[in-house]
Amino acid sequence: MKKVVLYLFSFVFICFLLPAILTKSKGNDKEVETTTQQVEEVKEQTEATPEYSYTKYSTINLLHKKTGEVEQVPIDDYLINVVSAEMPADYHIEALKTQAIVARTYTIYKVENKKHENADICDDSTCCQAWISKEDRLAKWEEQKRESNWKKITDCVNQTKGKIVVYGNQPINAFFHSNSGGTTETPVNVWGGGNYPYLQTVQTSGEEAYAQYNSEVSLTREELIEKIKTKYADISINFDDNEDLKIIEYTESGRVKTAKFGNHNISGVEIRSLLGLKSTNFEIIKENEKIKFIVKGYGHGVGLSQTGADAMAKQGNNCEEIIKHFYTGVTITDVNSI
Repeated sequence: MKKVVLYLFSFVFICFLLPAILTKSKGNDKEVETTTQQVEEVKEQTEATPEYSYTKYSTINLLHKKTGEVEQVPIDDYLINVVSAEMPADYHIEALKTQAIVARTYTIYKVENKKHENADICDDSTCCQAWISKEDRLAKWEEQKRESNWKKITDCVNQTKGKIVVYGNQPINAFFHSNSGGTTETPVNVWGGGNYPYLQTVQTSGEEAYAQYNSEVSLTREELIEKIKTKYADISINFDDNEDLKIIEYTESGRVKTAKFGNHNISGVEIRSLLGLKSTNFEIIKENEKIKFIVKGYGHGVGLSQTGADAMAKQGNNCEEIIKHFYTGVTITDVNSI
């Protein structure tokens, strides 16, 4: 009888109890493995975006030009809106990180060199730098890309927290533009005055692959005269005389410094403004009754080229290498150290 009971107990243990114990053990192993993986993922995310505390410049006073409202905003929250307004989200991550550092530097330079009475900086790109609300930015993106685009830009700002560009341990006036046409410009040829030692003419390959590289404006003779008349009321051009419509002088970067338009010699910067050209790097071509302006590049050409940054990033350069290419003799440092 005892043997029968023993055999029955052994049978139950082997068939039912032992598999249950083994299954529980494996389940625990799987739970431990899953927990470990989650911990590693959280650790990686934490390491990718380290904690940072600003000892100064933690918030900025932002002027909304349309409403006149001045809003106090944490600097990196502000920069997420700036980067999303200034650079396409599909650009390389190193280009976006470059834009984040440059925009932070530009912001702090404006804080130290105030242009607005009651604010540090405004949201008008023609005055300071572009800014767009999250709501408006998301609305402009394709629905399926909204979340990933915003996260990508947020990550780029957060991963560069506190980083700024300095020259002589002072924040630089970090000008930037869309496309240099392959060569950047010096400030004196755009705004006059003196040059900054860190804003020199540099060349960049790869910008010709972008839509911003080429453009053209075609005007009738009458249209050209009318546009120039808004500044030079007595303008008179003999279109049959090649000497009456030509480029006289170029800057070191190959942009138009001065051009002859009939009885006036006009700077390339003025011509760009009067005719709505995207750059001062242009050719003038007479085509029957029309005057065509073949333009290369987009923007004033000073400092960082955004398409140039993206091209360099795609060639394997990181954000610090890109910055040091476009700004001569600079250092990238922690803002708390200045």
